[in-house]
Amino acid sequence: MADITEDDVTTALGAVIDPSQGKSVVELGMVGPIHIKQSNISFALEVPAHRGPAMEPVRKAAETAVRAIPGVTSATVVVTAHSGPATTSASAGGGDDSDDGVVERVHEIKVRRFVAVASGKGGVGKSTTAVNLAIALRLEGLRVGLLDADVYGPSLPRMLGVSGRPASAGGDMVRPLENYGVQLMSMGLLVPDDVAMIWRGPMVQSALTQMLDSVAWGTLDVIVIDLPPGTGDIQISLAQQVSLAGAVVVSTPQDIALLDVVKAITMFDKAEVPVLGMVQNMAYWACPDCGRTDHIFGDGGAAAEAERRGIELLGEIPLSLEVRTGGDSGTPVVVASPRSEQAKTYRSIARRLMEVADLRKADEEEEES
Repeated sequence: MADITEDDVTTALGAVIDPSQGKSVVELGMVGPIHIKQSNISFALEVPAHRGPAMEPVRKAAETAVRAIPGVTSATVVVTAHSGPATTSASAGGGDDSDDGVVERVHEIKVRRFVAVASGKGGVGKSTTAVNLAIALRLEGLRVGLLDADVYGPSLPRMLGVSGRPASAGGDMVRPLENYGVQLMSMGLLVPDDVAMIWRGPMVQSALTQMLDSVAWGTLDVIVIDLPPGTGDIQISLAQQVSLAGAVVVSTPQDIALLDVVKAITMFDKAEVPVLGMVQNMAYWACPDCGRTDHIFGDGGAAAEAERRGIELLGEIPLSLEVRTGGDSGTPVVVASPRSEQAKTYRSIARRLMEVADLRKADEEEEES
């Protein structure tokens, strides 16, 4: 089979018409750089900021057209809305090009707090901590959302035990998937598990913006954001975009892990995001037969770093087979083994997090006001 080319993609997109202007997205110059990786296609439709919400039908039509190309197995299209003055038909002098106006949201979104879970490094259990904390907060009575901001390596759908594409909520909105009372949005719900996201920064940022703004989250007390590893532009931009109440930093006791964790703490300092506390994951292993305790990844490294920086140590999670199998099976340990030491620690961290981040039910806030 012949390789898929940019011309093949452009030809297919020539049949995708923007109804408000009566021309194809190719003629209008909307199609950004096309990325082709074997049989996987990705690109952005670049439009003025005020047109972003109205472009969902065109975006879907573009994906459908590209998937119809022989040999294509997946197509991912995002809308990149360039900043600029938003106009409506009224402000433009009463013209009848009403599609260019700002589309009214079908669902009102009220999220009281955003809390990030970060590490600066992969492999220390950050996503495992995020999903267990989200469920633990739900068990404390809060209305909780979970945003998987790790676009390149989304793992939360499997950990939360959900699958399938989000359904439309009307207009340009989609509904988050839900399990254990926690609402989830992740790039892992939009692309197959075996497809690598080969995107540059602007496309990733656009995708994250859509997962925040085009999802019918409804009224929530908190959204827990699982940040990707690293300390780059994506992390900083997201931290500033949602006005984080603070961040929870996860690390193992190992010195090598702490090197990158310290960079994450520094990043939050520069972004003026408070670090609410640290979690020492895989802190030790207790032999179930003899009771002996082994510090496989070192003894108290994250605890010592937290004390040195004046950051609260929220809790220490023991190394456990139950935590690993819970994440792989989609039944996190706080659900699968609620009486385990690990689950009790996650619940304790969640209760403390509610205090330091001022996480309360919306009705409690209304009573005070």
